[in-house]
Amino acid sequence: MAGLALDDVWVKVHKQGKQVLVAICDADLLGKEIKHGDVTIRITERFYGGFLTDIEEALRLMEEATSANLIGTKIVEAAVKRGFIHREAVVEIASIPHAMMVKV
Repeated sequence: MAGLALDDVWVKVHKQGKQVLVAICDADLLGKEIKHGDVTIRITERFYGGFLTDIEEALRLMEEATSANLIGTKIVEAAVKRGFIHREAVVEIASIPHAMMVKV
């Protein structure tokens, strides 16, 4: 994907009633498949590929969401620094950070 900025991420907003899930991945991961043992994650356009934006906008959307699914070093680190995700809640799949957030 030529022309991506260093802080670009893909964001897709999924709404179901009052629930709002934001799925965010680092821009360079969209369309990839990662594996670790028996675990395979497909970083699909259907789930993550809504629109390309910067990390700040993605974090703003997380503030409004009831849950989030994040994958990629840039977005996960930014979410940890902003206090959305506790560092101990981050898992790595094939050395790529993944985290989920649920507001209760």
